[in-house]
Amino acid sequence: MKKVRSLVLTGLGINCEEEMAAAYRLTGAEAQIVHLNEVFKGGISIHDFDILNFPGGFSFGDDLGSAKVLANKFKYKQMASGGTFLDELRKFLDNGKYILGVCNGFQALVKMGLLPNISGKFEQEVTLTYNDSGRFEDRWITCKTNENSKTPFVKGIDLIDLPVRHGEGKLLIKDQAIKEDIIKHALNCFSYTDKDGNITKEYPFNPNGSELNCAALTDKSGQILGMMPHPEAFLSMYNHPNWGKLKRENPLLAEEGMGLRIFKNIVEYVLGG
Repeated sequence: MKKVRSLVLTGLGINCEEEMAAAYRLTGAEAQIVHLNEVFKGGISIHDFDILNFPGGFSFGDDLGSAKVLANKFKYKQMASGGTFLDELRKFLDNGKYILGVCNGFQALVKMGLLPNISGKFEQEVTLTYNDSGRFEDRWITCKTNENSKTPFVKGIDLIDLPVRHGEGKLLIKDQAIKEDIIKHALNCFSYTDKDGNITKEYPFNPNGSELNCAALTDKSGQILGMMPHPEAFLSMYNHPNWGKLKRENPLLAEEGMGLRIFKNIVEYVLGG
């Protein structure tokens, strides 16, 4: 029986790799944590894996803007093959494989041009910048799935509670044409909502002031998901700050956390389920 293989990158300030690897292992998939330098030096090939993961953290201390240094490293790093790491990512996607980036990982994906990649040229079209509040936001929020989203990562999800932990999570879109394409193709797959599940710009439900109230983006293929909230931080119901009340109100509530659904979705999809 096929075993889904997931590669979780770490190093250079990434610090959520253990939780992300745990998420895949809970789905029955394999998860290997590898320092970025091992990939850059050719000791590990991303092409031996089905899913590539860019976890959260504070890469390069967020100097020059969150994940900008890391994104440039990904985009221009020369590999032993003679091409760049971005060339390897293109090949990885051309082979029908999947990429997940969370928080700092999401910031890296947008700044190296993988998301939303409307033009197909891997040029930066959006950015993630300072929250409207002007401070680091660390709390639980609720997101609603765009019902027209085609990415397998969000299949079967309506509302999802997840924690945010970021200082630069505000999505800004380069121009109106790109914004219209994002809407047209339902690439804004998660939106921040209020406590009743209504999409909102209101703080603190929307923790950063993102355009389109966007908490997550995909590309047109649906192979790449980038999101600011942390699904790997909600693998058990007991991670939720209000789990006691939720359990009392619904004693049959599943003990797995909502965040695990995202990982289960992609693993099941890769397996053909």
